[in-house]
Amino acid sequence: MSLSFRVFFIGLFLLLIDWYFYQAVVTVLKDTSAFRRMIAANIYWGFTIFTFLLFLTPSVISLTLWPKYLRVYLFAIVLVVLFSKIIGSLFIATDDVIRLFRWIGSYFTLKTEIIKENPHNISRLKFLSQIALGITAIPLAAFIYGMVKGAFDYKIHTSKIILPNLPSAFNGFKIIQLSDIHLGSYVSTDHLEEAVKIIQKEKPDIIFFTGDLVNDRASEAELFMEVLGKLKAPHGVYSTLGNHDYGEYVKWDSKEAQAQNLIDMKNVHNKLGWKLLMNEHISVNKDDSEIAVIGVENWGGSFHFPKYGDLKKAHSGTEKYPVKLLLTHDPSHWDKQVIADYKDIDVTFSGHTHGGQFGIEIPRFRWSISQYAYKQWAGLYNEKNQYLYVNRGLGFLGYPGRVGISPEITIVKLFNA
Repeated sequence: MSLSFRVFFIGLFLLLIDWYFYQAVVTVLKDTSAFRRMIAANIYWGFTIFTFLLFLTPSVISLTLWPKYLRVYLFAIVLVVLFSKIIGSLFIATDDVIRLFRWIGSYFTLKTEIIKENPHNISRLKFLSQIALGITAIPLAAFIYGMVKGAFDYKIHTSKIILPNLPSAFNGFKIIQLSDIHLGSYVSTDHLEEAVKIIQKEKPDIIFFTGDLVNDRASEAELFMEVLGKLKAPHGVYSTLGNHDYGEYVKWDSKEAQAQNLIDMKNVHNKLGWKLLMNEHISVNKDDSEIAVIGVENWGGSFHFPKYGDLKKAHSGTEKYPVKLLLTHDPSHWDKQVIADYKDIDVTFSGHTHGGQFGIEIPRFRWSISQYAYKQWAGLYNEKNQYLYVNRGLGFLGYPGRVGISPEITIVKLFNA
């Protein structure tokens, strides 16, 4: 798609949405003064022009040259406003449907009185336009709150898993799982520092990180090395890669540059003191007992995500361990391969879905947009004697916030009875 066509398409789309929604603004303000209508029009269409120029700018100035705060939040605010207008436009469309039927009915209704105005000129219903503006404010307020507060409202989710074959030495073993930090979306270390303090206060026996440390580039981690380096546990920190850690969603100068990025990504984990498991397993020892922690590279069962994970290789040699814990970024791996072919893997830890970053979680009811893409999208699942925990993610991607689905710190405690 050529640049000129993209500019034309984006401009036309923005213009149509704004023109349609503006009809509600005109209807609500039609009885106000001409000065107020002029001010409203200037503000409204001024924002439209600003939006168009904003989306045009990356074709002239690379986004990598923008200040990070603007790159993360400015586009998000514009998109949130646009999305809110689309929601409000649904009510304007309702008004237009009513107007259509009234217009059709005007040709079949007999009028006994003399009508001075055109009987077929059907005006908009002011109350529906008012509702449209009011409804627009709801998602707008929710999404702004999600950026200011929801994105960093860390929640601890605790689960207890009983494994009859768990050695007594590991009874009560406390695992903290993190996933999907997406460091490229953070503009400072402050909030991440808060999350690390919460984790360390819990005194975990072991920490698992299940992928997507960055958005695209290993360099995104530079600012946060000191903070993340504070994550410690007696039995270590173990990690795996997610689909974003391979740098496949950005354009590189060469294949060599992309390959170097992956090398740098591995080095980041090493410098943090995390043991990155690349299709391999390790033994965790406590007293005279041991269990296995298996880690694979990204293996996506949906949407053509890469399948770099080699579970057969990672699993080989684990026969002697009474309990096996698996780290794999994408939860679809559990459904597609783990419970089908590796029935001795007791607990799988995944992330990837972010819980959709938008949804509802209240007692006895859960809904998220991610449930339409993933059968297992948040929390604890089990199939007979095998378990899967899907972490909702600590960070965010795209929309720099969360509404109804809080960033998660997972605690899983293992018991043998």
